[in-house]
Amino acid sequence: YPEFDDPTLRLGRSVWVETCLVCHTSDFAGAPQVTDAAAWAPRIAKGKDTLYQHALEGFHGPDGTEMPPRGGNSSLADEQVKAAVDYMVALVETLSGEKE
Repeated sequence: YPEFDDPTLRLGRSVWVETCLVCHTSDFAGAPQVTDAAAWAPRIAKGKDTLYQHALEGFHGPDGTEMPPRGGNSSLADEQVKAAVDYMVALVETLSGEKE
């Protein structure tokens, strides 16, 4: 998975690889795949604050999807969770060709 120069995205990639990758690359618990821009579009459209809240506090989606609080890793600081969200959004945009 790509690396970015931005320090927040570098931190986010590290957290994502350790905590988020398993679900967001295998459809575990209905997690949207990073290669599925269509699944991410409505989520990204809700804004980063909503994505952060769902990642920090957990979320049960209308289709039975489940995002555990902090991706199931309660030791992550808020900053780490938010960086992972930022990385995943950048990753989705990069993989879909929407962002260089």
